[in-house]
Amino acid sequence: MKRPTIAEIAARAGVSTGAVSYALNGRPGVSAETRRQILEIADEIGWRPSVAARSLSGSRAHSVGLVIARPADTLGVEPFFMRFIAGLEGELSRQSIALLLQVVDDHRAAIEAIRLCWAERRVDGLVLTDLYSDDTRIPLIEELRIPAVLVGGPRSDTRTPAVWTDDRAAVTAAVDYLVALGHRRIARVAGLPALEHTQVRVAAFRDAMLGHGLAEPPVVETDYSWEEGAEATRTLLSRRDRPTAIMFDNDVMAAAALNVAQEMGVAVPDDLSVMAGDDSQLCMLVRPALTALARDIQAYGRHTARVLLQAMEGSSPGSEPESATRLVVRGSTAPPPPA
Repeated sequence: MKRPTIAEIAARAGVSTGAVSYALNGRPGVSAETRRQILEIADEIGWRPSVAARSLSGSRAHSVGLVIARPADTLGVEPFFMRFIAGLEGELSRQSIALLLQVVDDHRAAIEAIRLCWAERRVDGLVLTDLYSDDTRIPLIEELRIPAVLVGGPRSDTRTPAVWTDDRAAVTAAVDYLVALGHRRIARVAGLPALEHTQVRVAAFRDAMLGHGLAEPPVVETDYSWEEGAEATRTLLSRRDRPTAIMFDNDVMAAAALNVAQEMGVAVPDDLSVMAGDDSQLCMLVRPALTALARDIQAYGRHTARVLLQAMEGSSPGSEPESATRLVVRGSTAPPPPA
């Protein structure tokens, strides 16, 4: 006879499997009435917890969760995440703690994944990346009392610690450099508009341009992919007042821009300067090599892991800045062509 599962209970109760796990494990996260209904259905169909799960119910999972809400094909070409995860793994493995990585399609799926892995006691803490301005994951982790760390700027709406880089200062320094070279028409190809760090960088870019007395600059929003980076470059280079410099939110899109410029007969850097928002080996493999904003991303991951481990041990770590981003000048930037 087939053993009853929590999926069957969830279907009968009309709730998620995460809600069933909360109720069956006696954890907060569901109302008293929902808990009562779930327990009655479990009893009715003869559900019983496994002996192995019961024996482990009081122990730690010895793992940390990282749920990333991005399309898997987009994530696969993002060098940032691979290096950040390597840093996390390096620090966690020293403490014999595993990293549980889950890639989901959207923010709603991330919420459900967090609820389920916490309800089933698969993780002892969480790393939250790609923060939204109004991020529904934050009240959830506070409600469930999940130890967590934010990868992004400190926030006024939570006491959850953050590890962050000063995106505003980095973008401002990059604009200052291009203006010092003589550029006056500078554009930005940004990432996903819903992300908090995208909004911070775009605001810093506009403020820096206005601070130099320049006109409102063009900004094109994308999904960080090679394809959308290339399309944004074609759009900008097709303008009558096309920019003499373009700043990209990551290295992948900046590399795509070099191909588009060649396709359109625009010489880099003689006619167009290109700057990447992340530095990686990709920036040095293309020709000309890409000027980029560089930071030690593996160190960023290690730092994030250390703060989370403190939170998991019951302390209350504060938000901590990561080392400053620096501008690495290579062959893709130069003074603009004569007017």
